[in-house]
Amino acid sequence: MTIRQRLRRRDSPLATLGLLLLVPVALALIWYGAMLVALAFKTDPGTVNTISGYRDAYDFLAGLVPADFTSTVRLITGLGGLAAFLLFGLLALKQVPRPYLARGPLTLAEDERGTSTVEPRAIERAAEVAACAHLSVTDATGRYVENGIELEIDVKLAGDLPDTLREVQQRVEEALRQHDLPDGPVSVTLAGFDSGRRELE
Repeated sequence: MTIRQRLRRRDSPLATLGLLLLVPVALALIWYGAMLVALAFKTDPGTVNTISGYRDAYDFLAGLVPADFTSTVRLITGLGGLAAFLLFGLLALKQVPRPYLARGPLTLAEDERGTSTVEPRAIERAAEVAACAHLSVTDATGRYVENGIELEIDVKLAGDLPDTLREVQQRVEEALRQHDLPDGPVSVTLAGFDSGRRELE
């Protein structure tokens, strides 16, 4: 029996925004790179400055003196720098791929006549039904993961809890084998007690 699962990515809207912001940055780098090439080929600096403004920007920055940096300017610059750091840091973090196992149909068998598949929810439901068949279990929630079934149960009484967990695990394993479902490791966890529920006689 072969179980195949695909990897998918979680894409955030912020990741798309980060990619959109890269476009003007890339265009600016290309544009000013072209200006440098033009200057290297002895193009008139005045013409290059007219279409790019590089010399005007340089003269403005070079002409700044300490008196220009008042307390208000420093405060605005510091807050703006901090906001830019947080924003662009968040956008960069969102660019990191976060793959996860897709919960698509699982391939059970494949031959020349076709393919047999099963949905993960069918496996989870089979495990939940088998667990709830135990007299001490009032509710069960299962989740199929790469390494098997993770099952959380609610029980009536805590006195025989170790035996209940072990018996539930055995019931689930037997049910999966009976239905020819993937029979990986079954992990049973106590989720809570439900001593107030009573069965109808």
